[in-house]
Amino acid sequence: MQRFQNYIDGTFRDGDTWFDSVDPATGVAWAQMPEASESDVDQAVVAADRAFNSPDWAGLTATARGKLLCRLADLIAENAPRLAELETRDTGKIIRETSAQIAYVADYYRYYAGLADKIEGAHLPIDKPDMEVWLRREPVGVVAAIVPWNSQLFLSAVKIGPALAAGCTVVLKASEEAPAPMLEFARIFDQAGFPNGVLNVLTGGPAVGAALTRHEKIAHVAFTGGPETARHIVRNSAENLASTSLELGGKSPFIVFEDADLDSAVNAQVSGIFAASGQSCVAGSRLVVQTSIKDRFLEQLKQKAEAVVIGAPDDMRTEVGPLCTSQQRDRATDLVARSVSQGAQLITGGKPVDRAGYFFPPTILDCSDIPNADSLTHEFFGPVLSVVSFDTEDEAISIANDTRFGLASGVFTQNLTRAHRMIRSIRAGIVWVNTYRAVSPIAPFGGHGLSGHGREGGLQAALDYTKTKSVWLRTSDDPIPDPFVMR
Repeated sequence: MQRFQNYIDGTFRDGDTWFDSVDPATGVAWAQMPEASESDVDQAVVAADRAFNSPDWAGLTATARGKLLCRLADLIAENAPRLAELETRDTGKIIRETSAQIAYVADYYRYYAGLADKIEGAHLPIDKPDMEVWLRREPVGVVAAIVPWNSQLFLSAVKIGPALAAGCTVVLKASEEAPAPMLEFARIFDQAGFPNGVLNVLTGGPAVGAALTRHEKIAHVAFTGGPETARHIVRNSAENLASTSLELGGKSPFIVFEDADLDSAVNAQVSGIFAASGQSCVAGSRLVVQTSIKDRFLEQLKQKAEAVVIGAPDDMRTEVGPLCTSQQRDRATDLVARSVSQGAQLITGGKPVDRAGYFFPPTILDCSDIPNADSLTHEFFGPVLSVVSFDTEDEAISIANDTRFGLASGVFTQNLTRAHRMIRSIRAGIVWVNTYRAVSPIAPFGGHGLSGHGREGGLQAALDYTKTKSVWLRTSDDPIPDPFVMR
Protein backbone atom coordinates (compact mmCIF):
# COMPACT_ATOMS: atom_id res chain seq x y z
CA MET A 1 0.00 0.00 0.00
CA GLN A 2 1.43 3.34 -1.06
CA ARG A 3 0.80 6.38 1.15
CA PHE A 4 0.37 9.94 -0.09
CA GLN A 5 0.46 13.23 1.81
CA ASN A 6 -1.25 16.60 1.69
CA TYR A 7 0.85 19.63 0.74
CA ILE A 8 0.48 22.70 2.98
CA ASP A 9 2.75 25.75 3.09
CA GLY A 10 5.60 23.97 1.32
CA THR A 11 5.54 20.87 3.55
CA PHE A 12 4.10 17.38 3.10
CA ARG A 13 1.80 16.28 5.90
CA ASP A 14 -0.03 13.15 6.95
CA GLY A 15 -3.71 13.27 7.69
CA ASP A 16 -5.19 12.63 11.11
CA THR A 17 -7.09 9.81 9.44
CA TRP A 18 -6.59 7.85 6.22
CA PHE A 19 -8.85 6.38 3.56
CA ASP A 20 -8.20 3.76 0.90
CA SER A 21 -8.07 4.47 -2.81
CA VAL A 22 -9.29 1.59 -4.98
CA ASP A 23 -7.90 0.46 -8.33
CA PRO A 24 -10.96 0.48 -10.64
CA ALA A 25 -9.47 -2.27 -12.81
CA THR A 26 -9.37 -4.74 -9.92
CA GLY A 27 -11.65 -3.36 -7.23
CA VAL A 28 -8.76 -3.71 -4.76
CA ALA A 29 -7.38 -0.91 -2.55
CA TRP A 30 -3.86 0.05 -3.62
CA ALA A 31 -3.04 3.26 -1.70
CA GLN A 32 -3.90 5.27 1.39
CA MET A 33 -4.83 8.94 1.17
CA PRO A 34 -4.77 11.60 3.93
CA GLU A 35 -8.14 12.91 5.06
CA ALA A 36 -7.69 16.65 5.54
CA SER A 37 -9.29 18.19 8.62
CA GLU A 38 -10.93 21.61 8.95
CA SER A 39 -7.74 22.69 10.72
CA ASP A 40 -5.70 21.56 7.69
CA VAL A 41 -7.96 23.61 5.43
CA ASP A 42 -7.51 26.68 7.60
CA GLN A 43 -3.73 26.26 7.69
CA ALA A 44 -3.62 25.90 3.91
CA VAL A 45 -5.74 29.01 3.30
CA VAL A 46 -3.79 31.06 5.85
CA ALA A 47 -0.54 29.94 4.18
CA ALA A 48 -1.89 30.92 0.75
CA ASP A 49 -3.01 34.32 2.09
CA ARG A 50 0.39 34.89 3.70
CA ALA A 51 2.14 33.97 0.45
CA PHE A 52 -0.19 36.25 -1.54
CA ASN A 53 0.88 39.22 0.57
CA SER A 54 4.55 38.23 0.87
CA PRO A 55 7.22 40.09 -1.12
CA ASP A 56 8.56 36.66 -2.08
CA TRP A 57 5.49 36.27 -4.32
CA ALA A 58 3.71 39.63 -4.53
CA GLY A 59 7.04 41.31 -5.15
CA LEU A 60 7.90 39.16 -8.16
CA THR A 61 7.60 40.69 -11.59
CA ALA A 62 5.09 39.09 -13.94
CA THR A 63 8.01 37.89 -16.04
CA ALA A 64 9.51 36.13 -13.02
CA ARG A 65 6.17 34.41 -12.34
CA GLY A 66 6.18 33.26 -15.94
CA LYS A 67 9.64 31.76 -15.60
CA LEU A 68 8.51 29.75 -12.55
CA LEU A 69 5.52 28.45 -14.54
CA CYS A 70 7.89 27.51 -17.36
CA ARG A 71 10.01 25.53 -14.90
CA LEU A 72 6.87 23.79 -13.67
CA ALA A 73 5.92 22.88 -17.25
CA ASP A 74 9.34 21.35 -17.82
CA LEU A 75 9.05 19.28 -14.64
CA ILE A 76 5.60 18.04 -15.62
CA ALA A 77 6.98 16.94 -18.97
CA GLU A 78 9.89 15.17 -17.27
CA ASN A 79 7.55 13.39 -14.86
CA ALA A 80 4.77 12.66 -17.34
CA PRO A 81 5.25 8.85 -17.30
CA ARG A 82 4.90 8.72 -13.51
CA LEU A 83 1.87 11.02 -13.53
CA ALA A 84 0.22 9.02 -16.31
CA GLU A 85 0.84 5.76 -14.46
CA LEU A 86 -0.72 7.14 -11.26
CA GLU A 87 -3.75 8.59 -13.02
CA THR A 88 -4.36 5.31 -14.81
CA ARG A 89 -3.97 3.32 -11.61
CA ASP A 90 -6.21 5.56 -9.54
CA THR A 91 -8.97 6.40 -12.06
CA GLY A 92 -8.94 3.52 -14.54
CA LYS A 93 -8.40 5.91 -17.45
CA ILE A 94 -6.41 4.12 -20.13
CA ILE A 95 -2.67 4.75 -20.30
CA ARG A 96 -2.89 5.74 -23.97
CA GLU A 97 -5.04 8.72 -23.02
CA THR A 98 -3.37 9.74 -19.76
CA SER A 99 0.07 9.72 -21.41
CA ALA A 100 -1.08 11.96 -24.26
CA GLN A 101 -3.11 14.28 -22.07
CA ILE A 102 -0.42 14.87 -19.45
CA ALA A 103 2.10 15.72 -22.14
CA TYR A 104 -0.35 18.39 -23.32
CA VAL A 105 -0.92 19.62 -19.75
CA ALA A 106 2.66 20.90 -19.79
CA ASP A 107 1.73 23.04 -22.81
CA TYR A 108 -1.09 24.65 -20.82
CA TYR A 109 1.39 25.76 -18.16
CA ARG A 110 3.74 27.04 -20.87
CA TYR A 111 0.89 29.03 -22.39
CA TYR A 112 0.13 30.73 -19.08
CA ALA A 113 3.83 31.20 -18.41
CA GLY A 114 3.99 33.25 -21.59
CA LEU A 115 0.79 35.08 -20.74
CA ALA A 116 1.92 36.18 -17.25
CA ASP A 117 3.50 39.42 -18.48
CA LYS A 118 0.83 40.06 -21.14
CA ILE A 119 -1.99 40.81 -18.69
CA GLU A 120 -2.37 44.51 -19.34
CA GLY A 121 -4.33 47.41 -17.96
CA ALA A 122 -5.66 50.26 -20.08
CA HIS A 123 -5.45 54.03 -20.49
CA LEU A 124 -8.87 55.71 -20.48
CA PRO A 125 -9.63 58.74 -22.70
CA ILE A 126 -11.38 60.43 -19.81
CA ASP A 127 -13.87 63.27 -20.32
CA LYS A 128 -12.27 65.58 -17.75
CA PRO A 129 -9.39 68.01 -18.38
CA ASP A 130 -6.12 67.77 -16.49
CA MET A 131 -6.71 64.13 -15.59
CA GLU A 132 -4.85 60.98 -16.50
CA VAL A 133 -6.87 57.84 -15.77
CA TRP A 134 -5.87 54.24 -16.24
CA LEU A 135 -6.87 50.76 -15.14
CA ARG A 136 -4.56 48.36 -13.37
CA ARG A 137 -5.26 44.64 -13.36
CA GLU A 138 -4.41 43.08 -10.02
CA PRO A 139 -4.80 39.49 -8.72
CA VAL A 140 -8.05 38.75 -6.87
CA GLY A 141 -6.34 36.96 -3.96
CA VAL A 142 -6.54 33.39 -2.67
CA VAL A 143 -8.28 30.97 -5.02
CA ALA A 144 -10.03 27.75 -3.98
CA ALA A 145 -9.75 25.26 -6.84
CA ILE A 146 -11.84 22.08 -6.71
CA VAL A 147 -11.42 19.40 -9.35
CA PRO A 148 -13.07 16.03 -9.99
CA TRP A 149 -11.23 12.78 -10.55
CA ASN A 150 -11.59 12.67 -14.33
CA SER A 151 -8.88 14.56 -16.25
CA GLN A 152 -7.79 16.14 -12.99
CA LEU A 153 -4.31 17.22 -14.08
CA PHE A 154 -5.83 18.98 -17.08
CA LEU A 155 -8.73 20.48 -15.12
CA SER A 156 -6.36 21.77 -12.45
CA ALA A 157 -3.97 23.23 -15.05
CA VAL A 158 -6.72 25.49 -16.43
CA LYS A 159 -7.19 26.85 -12.90
CA ILE A 160 -3.68 26.86 -11.40
CA GLY A 161 -2.02 28.13 -14.59
CA PRO A 162 -4.05 31.33 -15.08
CA ALA A 163 -4.38 31.97 -11.34
CA LEU A 164 -0.61 31.93 -10.76
CA ALA A 165 0.04 33.86 -13.97
CA ALA A 166 -2.25 36.60 -12.63
CA GLY A 167 -0.42 36.60 -9.27
CA CYS A 168 -2.98 34.75 -7.15
CA THR A 169 -2.26 31.89 -4.77
CA VAL A 170 -4.20 28.61 -4.73
CA VAL A 171 -5.58 25.99 -2.37
CA LEU A 172 -6.58 22.97 -4.44
CA LYS A 173 -8.89 20.21 -3.26
CA ALA A 174 -8.39 16.96 -5.14
CA SER A 175 -11.29 14.54 -5.46
CA GLU A 176 -11.37 11.92 -2.73
CA GLU A 177 -12.32 9.36 -5.40
CA ALA A 178 -8.83 9.32 -6.96
CA PRO A 179 -6.47 11.98 -5.58
CA ALA A 180 -3.10 10.31 -6.20
CA PRO A 181 -2.15 12.26 -9.36
CA MET A 182 -2.76 15.63 -7.70
CA LEU A 183 -0.85 14.72 -4.55
CA GLU A 184 2.04 13.57 -6.74
CA PHE A 185 1.72 16.82 -8.73
CA ALA A 186 2.31 18.67 -5.45
CA ARG A 187 5.72 16.97 -5.19
CA ILE A 188 6.61 18.16 -8.68
CA PHE A 189 5.37 21.67 -7.92
CA ASP A 190 7.54 21.71 -4.79
CA GLN A 191 10.63 21.24 -6.98
CA ALA A 192 9.83 24.20 -9.25
CA GLY A 193 10.99 26.90 -6.82
CA PHE A 194 7.76 28.71 -5.99
CA PRO A 195 7.60 30.37 -2.55
CA ASN A 196 5.95 28.33 0.20
CA GLY A 197 2.17 28.63 0.31
CA VAL A 198 1.67 29.68 -3.31
CA LEU A 199 0.02 26.31 -3.97
CA ASN A 200 -1.46 23.96 -1.38
CA VAL A 201 -3.03 20.59 -2.23
CA LEU A 202 -5.51 18.75 0.00
CA THR A 203 -7.88 15.85 -0.35
CA GLY A 204 -10.82 14.53 1.60
CA GLY A 205 -14.59 14.36 1.54
CA PRO A 206 -17.33 17.00 1.21
CA ALA A 207 -16.51 18.57 4.59
CA VAL A 208 -13.11 19.64 3.21
CA GLY A 209 -14.73 21.35 0.23
CA ALA A 210 -17.29 23.07 2.45
CA ALA A 211 -14.64 24.40 4.85
CA LEU A 212 -12.54 25.62 1.92
CA THR A 213 -15.22 27.39 -0.10
CA ARG A 214 -16.70 29.29 2.86
CA HIS A 215 -13.34 30.34 4.35
CA GLU A 216 -13.20 34.10 4.95
CA LYS A 217 -9.88 34.50 3.13
CA ILE A 218 -11.03 32.87 -0.14
CA ALA A 219 -11.59 35.45 -2.88
CA HIS A 220 -12.54 33.20 -5.80
CA VAL A 221 -13.77 29.61 -6.19
CA ALA A 222 -12.99 27.72 -9.40
CA PHE A 223 -14.97 24.48 -9.53
CA THR A 224 -15.42 21.62 -11.97
CA GLY A 225 -18.07 19.04 -11.14
CA GLY A 226 -21.80 18.52 -10.94
CA PRO A 227 -24.62 21.10 -10.62
CA GLU A 228 -25.75 19.94 -7.18
CA THR A 229 -22.30 20.41 -5.64
CA ALA A 230 -22.06 23.74 -7.46
CA ARG A 231 -25.23 24.90 -5.71
CA HIS A 232 -23.64 24.13 -2.34
CA ILE A 233 -20.53 26.06 -3.36
CA VAL A 234 -22.56 29.10 -4.39
CA ARG A 235 -24.35 29.01 -1.02
CA ASN A 236 -21.00 28.72 0.78
CA SER A 237 -19.58 31.63 -1.18
CA ALA A 238 -22.24 33.85 0.40
CA GLU A 239 -20.13 33.59 3.58
CA ASN A 240 -17.11 35.29 2.00
CA LEU A 241 -18.71 36.87 -1.11
CA ALA A 242 -16.15 35.05 -3.26
CA SER A 243 -16.62 35.17 -7.00
CA THR A 244 -17.10 31.81 -8.73
CA SER A 245 -16.34 30.11 -12.03
CA LEU A 246 -18.28 26.87 -12.48
CA GLU A 247 -17.45 24.34 -15.19
CA LEU A 248 -20.22 21.81 -14.79
CA GLY A 249 -21.58 18.89 -16.78
CA GLY A 250 -23.28 18.48 -20.11
CA LYS A 251 -25.61 16.43 -22.23
CA SER A 252 -23.99 17.36 -25.48
CA PRO A 253 -25.67 16.85 -28.88
CA PHE A 254 -23.67 15.25 -31.68
CA ILE A 255 -25.59 16.23 -34.85
CA VAL A 256 -25.05 14.36 -38.12
CA PHE A 257 -26.66 15.52 -41.38
CA GLU A 258 -27.15 13.28 -44.40
CA ASP A 259 -24.40 15.08 -46.37
CA ALA A 260 -21.75 14.44 -43.68
CA ASP A 261 -18.61 12.40 -44.23
CA LEU A 262 -20.06 9.35 -42.47
CA ASP A 263 -16.77 7.57 -41.80
CA SER A 264 -15.35 10.65 -40.09
CA ALA A 265 -18.57 11.25 -38.17
CA VAL A 266 -18.69 7.65 -36.93
CA ASN A 267 -15.07 7.78 -35.77
CA ALA A 268 -15.64 11.12 -34.05
CA GLN A 269 -18.78 9.81 -32.32
CA VAL A 270 -16.91 6.72 -31.07
CA SER A 271 -14.22 8.98 -29.61
CA GLY A 272 -16.76 11.51 -28.38
CA ILE A 273 -18.66 9.06 -26.19
CA PHE A 274 -16.51 5.98 -25.60
CA ALA A 275 -13.09 7.59 -25.07
CA ALA A 276 -12.28 7.89 -21.35
CA SER A 277 -15.10 5.34 -20.91
CA GLY A 278 -17.52 8.22 -21.43
CA GLN A 279 -16.25 9.96 -18.29
CA SER A 280 -15.91 13.39 -19.85
CA CYS A 281 -17.92 16.56 -19.28
CA VAL A 282 -17.99 17.17 -23.05
CA ALA A 283 -18.95 13.60 -23.99
CA GLY A 284 -21.17 13.58 -27.07
CA SER A 285 -23.82 11.53 -25.29
CA ARG A 286 -26.77 12.45 -27.53
CA LEU A 287 -26.48 11.37 -31.18
CA VAL A 288 -28.91 13.46 -33.25
CA VAL A 289 -28.87 11.86 -36.70
CA GLN A 290 -30.89 12.62 -39.83
CA THR A 291 -33.55 9.97 -40.47
CA SER A 292 -32.41 9.29 -44.04
CA ILE A 293 -29.02 7.98 -42.86
CA LYS A 294 -29.91 6.74 -39.40
CA ASP A 295 -29.91 2.98 -40.12
CA ARG A 296 -26.65 3.09 -42.10
CA PHE A 297 -24.96 5.29 -39.48
CA LEU A 298 -26.05 3.11 -36.57
CA GLU A 299 -24.88 -0.06 -38.30
CA GLN A 300 -21.40 1.38 -38.75
CA LEU A 301 -21.43 2.72 -35.22
CA LYS A 302 -22.54 -0.61 -33.77
CA GLN A 303 -19.71 -2.43 -35.56
CA LYS A 304 -17.16 0.08 -34.23
CA ALA A 305 -18.55 -0.10 -30.69
CA GLU A 306 -18.47 -3.88 -30.59
CA ALA A 307 -14.90 -3.92 -31.94
CA VAL A 308 -13.62 -1.67 -29.15
CA VAL A 309 -10.91 -3.37 -27.09
CA ILE A 310 -11.95 -3.49 -23.43
CA GLY A 311 -9.12 -4.32 -21.10
CA ALA A 312 -6.63 -3.39 -18.42
CA PRO A 313 -6.09 0.38 -18.48
CA ASP A 314 -2.30 0.02 -18.28
CA ASP A 315 -2.24 -2.01 -21.52
CA MET A 316 -1.46 0.17 -24.56
CA ARG A 317 -3.81 -1.98 -26.64
CA THR A 318 -6.83 -1.13 -24.48
CA GLU A 319 -9.32 1.36 -25.89
CA VAL A 320 -11.94 1.35 -23.09
CA GLY A 321 -11.02 0.76 -19.46
CA PRO A 322 -13.15 0.57 -16.31
CA LEU A 323 -15.35 3.24 -14.80
CA CYS A 324 -13.76 4.99 -11.84
CA THR A 325 -16.03 3.62 -9.12
CA SER A 326 -18.43 0.77 -8.48
CA GLN A 327 -21.16 3.39 -8.02
CA GLN A 328 -20.59 4.62 -11.57
CA ARG A 329 -20.85 1.09 -12.92
CA ASP A 330 -24.06 0.43 -10.98
CA ARG A 331 -25.50 3.75 -12.06
CA ALA A 332 -24.83 2.88 -15.71
CA THR A 333 -26.55 -0.46 -15.31
CA ASP A 334 -29.58 1.16 -13.70
CA LEU A 335 -29.77 3.98 -16.26
CA VAL A 336 -29.81 1.58 -19.19
CA ALA A 337 -32.37 -0.70 -17.56
CA ARG A 338 -34.69 2.23 -16.80
CA SER A 339 -34.42 3.59 -20.33
CA VAL A 340 -35.16 0.19 -21.86
CA SER A 341 -38.19 -0.16 -19.59
CA GLN A 342 -39.32 3.26 -20.87
CA GLY A 343 -39.17 1.98 -24.45
CA ALA A 344 -35.61 2.61 -25.63
CA GLN A 345 -34.17 -0.02 -27.97
CA LEU A 346 -30.87 -1.50 -26.81
CA ILE A 347 -28.60 -1.77 -29.84
CA THR A 348 -25.47 -3.03 -28.09
CA GLY A 349 -23.93 -3.27 -24.63
CA GLY A 350 -25.97 -2.45 -21.56
CA LYS A 351 -24.63 -4.79 -18.88
CA PRO A 352 -21.39 -4.80 -16.84
CA VAL A 353 -18.49 -6.76 -18.30
CA ASP A 354 -18.03 -10.11 -16.56
CA ARG A 355 -14.60 -9.54 -15.03
CA ALA A 356 -13.04 -8.05 -11.91
CA GLY A 357 -13.19 -4.29 -11.67
CA TYR A 358 -15.75 -1.71 -12.74
CA PHE A 359 -15.97 -2.37 -16.47
CA PHE A 360 -18.99 -1.34 -18.54
CA PRO A 361 -19.10 -1.83 -22.32
CA PRO A 362 -19.83 0.75 -25.04
CA THR A 363 -23.61 0.97 -25.07
CA ILE A 364 -26.03 2.40 -27.65
CA LEU A 365 -29.72 3.09 -26.98
CA ASP A 366 -32.15 4.15 -29.74
CA CYS A 367 -34.48 6.62 -28.07
CA SER A 368 -36.05 8.08 -31.23
CA ASP A 369 -39.58 7.21 -30.08
CA ILE A 370 -39.14 8.27 -26.43
CA PRO A 371 -37.68 11.79 -26.24
CA ASN A 372 -37.95 11.84 -22.44
CA ALA A 373 -35.98 8.65 -21.79
CA ASP A 374 -33.73 8.94 -18.74
CA SER A 375 -30.62 8.31 -20.79
CA LEU A 376 -31.45 11.35 -22.94
CA THR A 377 -32.18 13.76 -20.13
CA HIS A 378 -29.79 12.77 -17.33
CA GLU A 379 -26.11 13.63 -17.39
CA PHE A 380 -24.08 10.50 -16.89
CA PHE A 381 -20.38 9.75 -16.80
CA GLY A 382 -20.25 6.50 -18.72
CA PRO A 383 -20.02 4.98 -22.22
CA VAL A 384 -23.77 5.21 -22.90
CA LEU A 385 -24.97 6.84 -26.14
CA SER A 386 -28.60 7.82 -26.68
CA VAL A 387 -29.85 8.21 -30.25
CA VAL A 388 -32.63 10.41 -31.63
CA SER A 389 -33.46 11.12 -35.28
CA PHE A 390 -34.60 14.25 -37.10
CA ASP A 391 -35.87 15.22 -40.55
CA THR A 392 -35.31 18.98 -40.84
CA GLU A 393 -32.64 21.41 -39.75
CA ASP A 394 -35.08 23.24 -37.47
CA GLU A 395 -35.94 19.94 -35.80
CA ALA A 396 -32.24 19.21 -35.23
CA ILE A 397 -31.81 22.61 -33.56
CA SER A 398 -34.85 22.04 -31.37
CA ILE A 399 -33.57 18.65 -30.21
CA ALA A 400 -30.05 19.99 -29.60
CA ASN A 401 -31.38 22.78 -27.39
CA ASP A 402 -33.89 20.61 -25.54
CA THR A 403 -31.71 20.35 -22.45
CA ARG A 404 -30.94 22.35 -19.31
CA PHE A 405 -27.23 21.92 -20.08
CA GLY A 406 -25.19 23.84 -22.64
CA LEU A 407 -21.52 22.89 -22.59
CA ALA A 408 -20.51 21.34 -25.91
CA SER A 409 -21.96 20.29 -29.26
CA GLY A 410 -20.86 18.79 -32.56
CA VAL A 411 -22.17 19.35 -36.09
CA PHE A 412 -21.24 17.18 -39.06
CA THR A 413 -22.18 18.56 -42.47
CA GLN A 414 -20.47 19.53 -45.71
CA ASN A 415 -22.89 22.44 -46.19
CA LEU A 416 -21.01 25.58 -45.15
CA THR A 417 -24.06 27.85 -44.86
CA ARG A 418 -25.89 25.23 -42.79
CA ALA A 419 -22.85 24.93 -40.51
CA HIS A 420 -22.98 28.68 -39.83
CA ARG A 421 -26.70 28.57 -39.12
CA MET A 422 -26.17 25.74 -36.64
CA ILE A 423 -23.28 27.57 -34.95
CA ARG A 424 -25.55 30.59 -34.38
CA SER A 425 -28.52 28.53 -33.21
CA ILE A 426 -27.05 25.96 -30.80
CA ARG A 427 -27.00 27.12 -27.19
CA ALA A 428 -23.64 25.81 -26.02
CA GLY A 429 -20.27 27.18 -25.03
CA ILE A 430 -18.46 25.04 -27.61
CA VAL A 431 -19.51 24.09 -31.14
CA TRP A 432 -17.24 21.67 -32.99
CA VAL A 433 -17.87 21.41 -36.74
CA ASN A 434 -16.69 18.23 -38.47
CA THR A 435 -14.55 17.37 -35.45
CA TYR A 436 -15.06 16.66 -31.74
CA ARG A 437 -13.22 16.86 -28.39
CA ALA A 438 -10.51 19.16 -29.74
CA VAL A 439 -8.96 21.42 -27.07
CA SER A 440 -6.16 23.96 -26.87
CA PRO A 441 -4.75 26.26 -24.18
CA ILE A 442 -5.47 29.13 -26.56
CA ALA A 443 -9.22 28.46 -26.80
CA PRO A 444 -11.56 29.00 -23.82
CA PHE A 445 -14.23 26.49 -22.88
CA GLY A 446 -17.25 26.66 -20.63
CA GLY A 447 -21.01 26.49 -20.82
CA HIS A 448 -24.48 27.90 -20.28
CA GLY A 449 -27.37 26.94 -18.01
CA LEU A 450 -26.65 23.92 -15.82
CA SER A 451 -23.24 23.68 -17.50
CA GLY A 452 -22.12 26.63 -15.41
CA HIS A 453 -20.58 30.03 -16.04
CA GLY A 454 -17.13 31.44 -16.58
CA ARG A 455 -14.51 30.19 -18.99
CA GLU A 456 -11.33 28.15 -18.64
CA GLY A 457 -8.42 28.27 -21.06
CA GLY A 458 -7.34 31.21 -23.17
CA LEU A 459 -6.68 34.81 -22.19
CA GLN A 460 -10.11 35.30 -20.62
CA ALA A 461 -9.36 32.71 -17.93
CA ALA A 462 -6.36 34.72 -16.72
CA LEU A 463 -8.39 37.93 -16.67
CA ASP A 464 -11.02 36.20 -14.53
CA TYR A 465 -8.40 35.91 -11.77
CA THR A 466 -7.86 39.67 -11.76
CA LYS A 467 -9.79 42.72 -10.61
CA THR A 468 -9.47 46.20 -12.03
CA LYS A 469 -8.30 49.23 -10.10
CA SER A 470 -9.08 52.69 -11.48
CA VAL A 471 -6.26 55.20 -10.96
CA TRP A 472 -6.91 58.96 -11.25
CA LEU A 473 -3.99 61.37 -11.53
CA ARG A 474 -4.66 65.12 -11.61
CA THR A 475 -2.01 66.84 -13.70
CA SER A 476 -2.89 70.49 -13.00
CA ASP A 477 -0.85 72.53 -10.51
CA ASP A 478 -3.76 74.93 -9.95
CA PRO A 479 -5.55 74.76 -6.59
CA ILE A 480 -8.67 72.65 -6.50
CA PRO A 481 -11.59 75.09 -6.46
CA ASP A 482 -14.96 74.57 -4.72
CA PRO A 483 -14.49 71.50 -2.47
CA PHE A 484 -18.21 70.67 -2.61
CA VAL A 485 -18.30 70.05 -6.36
CA MET A 486 -17.31 66.61 -7.61
CA ARG A 487 -14.76 66.95 -10.41
